[in-house]
Amino acid sequence: MSDMMASLLTANVLAAAVWVLLPLLAFGFARETVTRAVNYLPVGVRLLFPVFFSVPYLLIAAPAGTLQADWLVCYLIVPIIIAVLLWHARHADPQQLGNWRDFAIILVLGLAVDLRWLDPAWPPRLQVFGKMILLDGGLYGFLAIRQLTNVGFDLRPRWRDLRTGFRELAFYAPIALLLGLTLGFLHWHPQIPRLLTATSSFAFTFLLIALPEEIFFRGWLQNLLERRAGKIPALLITALIFGLAHFNKRAPSFNWRYVLLAAIAGIFYGRAWRQDRRIFASSITHACVDTIWGLWLL
Repeated sequence: MSDMMASLLTANVLAAAVWVLLPLLAFGFARETVTRAVNYLPVGVRLLFPVFFSVPYLLIAAPAGTLQADWLVCYLIVPIIIAVLLWHARHADPQQLGNWRDFAIILVLGLAVDLRWLDPAWPPRLQVFGKMILLDGGLYGFLAIRQLTNVGFDLRPRWRDLRTGFRELAFYAPIALLLGLTLGFLHWHPQIPRLLTATSSFAFTFLLIALPEEIFFRGWLQNLLERRAGKIPALLITALIFGLAHFNKRAPSFNWRYVLLAAIAGIFYGRAWRQDRRIFASSITHACVDTIWGLWLL
């Protein structure tokens, strides 16, 4: 790749990063305003608007020379399908008890991310954009179209979020350390990382790992399951599914140690979210666990 093309790709990656983060920030800081604005639009425009979520694929794939029509169509159509299905779910289930369309979307989005269905569309190390496009489509569908309540996605932090998040971290940490070290899953690496390294690691983990996963597992899945199964069953079922979602991480086969530790972690992440229905709180616990693991126990 020429220097000019490399520079263009770098600039476009930055532009794509801003683009995929805009819906996250808009809903995180001004959900009610955004939802009202969307619902002033004609229905057809509302349902077709998610086509714009595909822009990051064009920005990155074109200069990288990996643009393919089938992937472009996928990114154009999938967010629209999510919006249309959740539009029908909104009218078929106004009580928001959980419609088959809700769970179908959650299932497909979860499998697409966990099994990396969309990774081949992206250049190396840029696959996170595919995950974020799906997240944007889900946020738009569930918050602006479906208008699902009690999701708890609010990026305006509160002291109570920090207290709840760190409390659940304190509950989970002794269990994780004892079990993880005993099973040989965790390995202690004593070091004092630079402040910038630790801070940037936490920020990256919070924004691109913890927050998307907590929106998906707690804000959507556990939230909807509670309406069908009750609080405790929903907490345990979601934690189990969260654990199973890690079966193919850091191992060529079924990584049962990771599944076990992640499932237990999911209980405490779910408790943090359930305290005040705040994704920010569970994301604090989640990001702290992953950051500590990455810096000292990997």
